[in-house]
Amino acid sequence: MVSDTGIKKSSRLWWIIHRLSGSNNQILLVFFLMVFLFGFSFFIGRYSIPPLTIMSSLVSHLVSLIVSLFVSVDPASSSNVDTVIFQVRLPRIIAAMLVGAGLSVSGASFQGLFRNPLVSPHILGVAAGAGFGACFGILISENIIMIQLMAFSFGLSAAFLSYGLSRFCRATVTLVLVLSGIIVGAVFTALTSLVKYVADPYDKLPEMVFWLMGSLSSVRFDDLVYVAPGMLVSMLILVLIGWRINILSLGEDEAKSLGIDTRKMTILVVICATLITTSAVSISGIIGWVGLVVPHIARMIVGPEHKKLLPMSIFLGASFLLVVDDLARSLMSIEIPLGVLTALIGAPFFAYLLQRKKVGWS
Repeated sequence: MVSDTGIKKSSRLWWIIHRLSGSNNQILLVFFLMVFLFGFSFFIGRYSIPPLTIMSSLVSHLVSLIVSLFVSVDPASSSNVDTVIFQVRLPRIIAAMLVGAGLSVSGASFQGLFRNPLVSPHILGVAAGAGFGACFGILISENIIMIQLMAFSFGLSAAFLSYGLSRFCRATVTLVLVLSGIIVGAVFTALTSLVKYVADPYDKLPEMVFWLMGSLSSVRFDDLVYVAPGMLVSMLILVLIGWRINILSLGEDEAKSLGIDTRKMTILVVICATLITTSAVSISGIIGWVGLVVPHIARMIVGPEHKKLLPMSIFLGASFLLVVDDLARSLMSIEIPLGVLTALIGAPFFAYLLQRKKVGWS
């Protein structure tokens, strides 16, 4: 016979499992996973640093930061270890989290807006426009700030061109937007090929090819200063209007019957998601599959409700790209482009989802 104590323990264990299986708790668990990967990524790199040295440096700088809030302290001289940790690895880790979270939440928002599980953040030709801008910037200048500004500007221009082109048609807004994005993307892809064709094959062309494959190796804090605020604000807006994206995903007629201004809401979602995508592409190059695969994983965990799906996509996307970037830095003696790794990981996994018929809204 089972004792009363055993029954109480099993009931308590079942209650704990049931509580942890809730959507909010799953989001919280993925958040803690992201925090763990954030700390773990400091120990990954080609410049070997003992773990205790890294921990000591992190703790000492944290204490110095807290003390400086209350007492004026002269800045201490930086060692090589501090330079590697805080000038190389820290901005790269933050950038990986921003880009992964941004591409994922943009993908989830676009998939809900266009009611299509195969939509990615690059649907409006943003990636093609940013790719052309970066290649053109490399052609005329080797200044990294110029390259990023050109990528950002042409990425936004591609999105505005797609929206402007869609205004000429009276058909369904979302459908025409997708078709306009395909047209604009094809034009910018052709222009990118033209720029690569006229570029110096021994100097400019290799740099263009490497940038288009995606990398975070050159990211510094100065790069994050001008992209992080817009990305964070746009992500916050998308999360706050998640319930409206739920209504938009029902269809335009249903959304209008529920009092939603579909055109204004579509423009708001497109602007926020495009700003996030363009900002991410401007500092990292073109990294595919993140915005396509991660939202499906998040949907499998918390379901299609966007109030939970978007936060889960943010934390899951940040964690995913942190892992990919750690692999890119450590698998080989030379750094592997992020676009290569995300394709090698994302494509087979997406094929698995298709085989299991997990690609959808359930």
